[in-house]
Amino acid sequence: MTGELVYEIGQNAYIKLVLHALKHKTNAVNGVLLGRYEQSKGVVEISEAVPLFHSNIGLLPPLEVALMQIEEYYSDQGLSLVGYFHANERVDDKDLSNVAKNIGDHLCRYFPQSGILLLDNKKLEALSKVKDRSPVMQLYRRDGSKWKVGGVEEGGRLGLKEPSANVMLLDYISSKKWEDIVDFDDHLDDISKDWLNAELFK
Repeated sequence: MTGELVYEIGQNAYIKLVLHALKHKTNAVNGVLLGRYEQSKGVVEISEAVPLFHSNIGLLPPLEVALMQIEEYYSDQGLSLVGYFHANERVDDKDLSNVAKNIGDHLCRYFPQSGILLLDNKKLEALSKVKDRSPVMQLYRRDGSKWKVGGVEEGGRLGLKEPSANVMLLDYISSKKWEDIVDFDDHLDDISKDWLNAELFK
């Protein structure tokens, strides 16, 4: 790893990914992160997230179709792919899966600073009791050919852009907002379903 990087995730992107994982609690789910790299500040700003799949998440053809559409849409807004999100199928599974590593490796070819965010179910469960302001996910960065937890000492740090993001997340959870999340799986089954989730925060 070369130098410390701060990965700063915006509230809407953060909430969208957690709701995606909550909608499909018994499945592994994934998504991609979009934003900008402020090299002079050493900050990767994650301003948007797109939920991808909740079944057969390791299949390459649907992933490539999704990435092409996502890149085409968001490049007009000046955003590019900066990372990947993953939630494991089992609540007690805290390891980065081979699927997550492979997709992370793929993204690193285009953006070497790509990070992987892995949902921490224990942190998510404790949210309502602890009123924690830290993200309910763990950052991984690639070190050579291996993915490692990106704590400060390892050269990467994840923070919430809005400190109140977890409070907002709890509001969305209590109103069962996860039921409204649409991912690329849903869109491929029914193209009238909006993978941009434009109505989610209205």
